[in-house]
Amino acid sequence: MTKILPVDFSFQDDFPQLSRRLRLGIVGGGRIAATQAMAARMSNHWDIAAGALSSSRSKARARGAEWFLPNDRCYGSFEEMARVESRRPDGVDAVMITTPNHVHFDAAKAFLKNDIDVLCDKPLTNDCAQAQELEQETSQTGLVFGVSYVMSAFAMVRQAREIVLSGEIGDVCQIHVEFMQDWMIPEDVMKAEHVKWRLDPAKSGKTSCTGDIGTHAAHLASFVSGLDMTHLRSEMHVCGAPKQLEDTVFMMTRYEGDVPGTLMATRIASGNRGGLRVRIFGSKGGVEWDLEHSEYLKVNIYGRPDQVISRGHGHGVLPKVQRLVRTGRGFPEGLIEAWGNLYTEFAMAVAARRDGLTPPQSWLDLPLVQDGSKGVRFIDAAVESHETGGSWVSL
Repeated sequence: MTKILPVDFSFQDDFPQLSRRLRLGIVGGGRIAATQAMAARMSNHWDIAAGALSSSRSKARARGAEWFLPNDRCYGSFEEMARVESRRPDGVDAVMITTPNHVHFDAAKAFLKNDIDVLCDKPLTNDCAQAQELEQETSQTGLVFGVSYVMSAFAMVRQAREIVLSGEIGDVCQIHVEFMQDWMIPEDVMKAEHVKWRLDPAKSGKTSCTGDIGTHAAHLASFVSGLDMTHLRSEMHVCGAPKQLEDTVFMMTRYEGDVPGTLMATRIASGNRGGLRVRIFGSKGGVEWDLEHSEYLKVNIYGRPDQVISRGHGHGVLPKVQRLVRTGRGFPEGLIEAWGNLYTEFAMAVAARRDGLTPPQSWLDLPLVQDGSKGVRFIDAAVESHETGGSWVSL
C-alpha cells in the first residue's frame, strides 16, 4: 500500500504534502458542516466523498447533490454510512460529525466500530459516561478522534500557548476567559431551526450557553495556560426572553497548582459578536488574545515596553506557528483558516495512523477525545454547582 506521508518525512519538518487527498465523510448537513467542509477542502488534504446529510434518503440525496456527491454515497443514516463505507475500497478515511449534541455519541461509536477516524463537534456528548466510553473505544482501537475546539487552531493562540509553556511570562498566577455574543437578544431568533435544538434539553443536554460556547472558553483557557481546570463554582442565568436553558453563565475557576481564574459566557451582550477573549497573567508578564482581533497577540513582560505580535512569517512568530500561516502579514486570515488548520492537523494524524507511524506528542496540538471528555465533565460540574447554590465543585 502506498504511504500517505512522504517516505523521508521528519516530524521536525513543516507539514508535508500527502501522496493523495484523504476522503472525508459528513454526518449532518447544516451550516457548520458547510463551513468545516469549505475549510477541509481549503487545506488541500481532504476531498468530500460521502455523507449522511438527512435521515430521509430522498432529502439526503437532494442535499448530497448540492455537495456534488454520487447518489450511492448519500446515506439515509450514519449507521448505513459507517457500514457501507468501511467495506468500500475507496471508502472514507475519516468522518466529521456536525449534528445536534444528542446524536454525537451514537454516530461516533458507529464509525469507531467500523475502523473509521472521527472528528466530532463539541460538546462531545451530553453524558459523562458516554464520553468516557468514547475515550475507551478510541484507546482500544488506536483510531484518531479529534474534537472541534477550533478556537485553539488560530495561529496567534498557538503563539500564546508556546510563549506561556516556554516560561516567558513566568509562573501562571491568573487565568481569565470570556465569550460574549449578542445574537440571542431578538426573541424571534428562537424560532429558527438551528436555534430551537440549542434550547431543547432533549437535544442540547443540560445546558445551552455553557455547553456550546462555555466549553470553547474552558478549553481555550486550559490550552493556552497548559493547566487543567480542577474546580469551579457557577451561576447560570436567563438574562433575555424566557428559555428552557440558560443564555448566560458566570464562573469562578481553579486550575492545577491552585491557580485562580474567571469564566464568563453569554449570548445577551449587545454589541458583542465574536467576543472570545483570553488573558493569562504570570509572575513575569502576561498574554492577551481577542477573537475579534485574532491576527494579533498582546505580550507584556513587566518592566518592558508592551509588545503586539501580528500573524505572519518572522517578526517573532515561532516556527511551530508559522506552519499554520497561509498568507503574509497584512493580508488577514480568520475563522475559515483556523478550521483549515484544525483539518490539516487532523489529516496529519490520520495519515500517520494509516502509515503505521507514532508521532511524537509535541508534533500536533489537535484537540482529542480526552479534551472532549474534559469538556463534558466541565458542563456537569457547572450544572451541579449552579443547582447547589454556587458551591465549589471538583472536576
